[in-house]
Amino acid sequence: MNEIKNKWLELIIVLSAPLLSVIDVFIINIAIPSIKTGVHATDAEVQLVIAGYLLGYAAFLITGGRAGDHFGRKKVFFWGMFAFTIASCLCGLSMTPFQLNLTRFLQGLSASFMVPQTIAFIQILFTDKKERAKAVGLFGITLGIAAIIGQVLGGYLSDTHWAIAGWRLIFFINLPIGMVTLWATHRYVTETKGNHGSKFDYVGVLILTLALVCLIYPLTQGREAGWPWWSILMIILSLFLFVYFMYDQKKKLLTNKNPLIDVRLFEIKDFNIGLIAVLFHFMLHTSYLLLSAVYLQNGLKVSALLSGLYFIFPGILFIFSSLIASKLIVRFGKKVLQVGVILLAISFLLQVQLWKPGVDRWIIIVLMGVWGLGNGLVLPSLLNIVLKSVPAEHAGAAAGIYSTFQQTASALGISIIGGIFFYFSQESWQIAYKAGVIAILICVLLVGIMLYILPEEKNLEQKQK
Repeated sequence: MNEIKNKWLELIIVLSAPLLSVIDVFIINIAIPSIKTGVHATDAEVQLVIAGYLLGYAAFLITGGRAGDHFGRKKVFFWGMFAFTIASCLCGLSMTPFQLNLTRFLQGLSASFMVPQTIAFIQILFTDKKERAKAVGLFGITLGIAAIIGQVLGGYLSDTHWAIAGWRLIFFINLPIGMVTLWATHRYVTETKGNHGSKFDYVGVLILTLALVCLIYPLTQGREAGWPWWSILMIILSLFLFVYFMYDQKKKLLTNKNPLIDVRLFEIKDFNIGLIAVLFHFMLHTSYLLLSAVYLQNGLKVSALLSGLYFIFPGILFIFSSLIASKLIVRFGKKVLQVGVILLAISFLLQVQLWKPGVDRWIIIVLMGVWGLGNGLVLPSLLNIVLKSVPAEHAGAAAGIYSTFQQTASALGISIIGGIFFYFSQESWQIAYKAGVIAILICVLLVGIMLYILPEEKNLEQKQK
């Protein structure tokens, strides 16, 4: 009985990692206007506040998962949480945009080491299918709750004026949570055996990180600088680095040298189609969070606190529809996601038409609710759809690629769609929001196309036979 209690307690403790990592994505969106004023940043620099975090997260996610296998998951979780807490405090102490963006990158990097351990602990602690389903359910609910907490807390703290600027508190609040989690981890979480036979692909990590930096940085900074030669050169260099990365990984796979990713997975057509759907969905998802938060405050003149409160209703509907989707997808397959895509398109189309200065608050609430409902049908179920055609022995590697792709797509969404939004903001916030949402609708259409051409589950089973 004590063992049963202990593993659920351990789960609660390690769930603090996805809780904090997701809060620190959502909490920033509402606080962006305050942060921009606080550190005297440009639009491109505040884009990097979000994109830099996602970049650090994406570049080291696979490495973070392997670190737990190699050194022990408790140890990596503990030091990942410790680094995340320190990086959060450094973010709060930042005085310049450069300092903030550097520490946000470090914050994302540390998150990439602590979050994968949560998923690993779920697999280790819960071998019974029913118990594991409950644990995965708690993981999903944690993500939904974190999204709500992040938006509301970001709005509240941005409007708070104590001894220090309110926006700094959104980083300092991680200190007490981090300290309690570190104590609880040391006291109650048990260590897992490390696999010291495996080796890190340090070169692969370096190439992938350079490729991502060379792509994301010029996309955010180049627009505001008038696309100078160095920005174009970096984008071209990133393409060469991505090609070289794939060559390097394939070569290491052939010579049994433990590559960062298993490139054989990209030979599975359905996996590739699913990844493209992930790319465009997370581009639109993360960019919408930024656009809507900034437009509500600057375009519709809503306070930071009220702007955060607007995200509660769609957050609740997201949790509700994601729970329903997990049951419906067994019976209806990809049709569940297609319904979600339609709801997203309806919400965005009506927002373009109706979200104008003086709009009734109930219209905002209803349309954001439709967005939350549709997003709940799509976002959590994408992982299952992507992995359906992947053989069981490659599921772990495929999940790592999925997570890396997800975070990279989010950074691209902030850079590209966010760039379009801030470019047109020079004319008016209303024109900027319309342009940004049109770009988002293009992504919605592309997700719909990918889901349409993705084979049904029955077809996949026939192909595997």
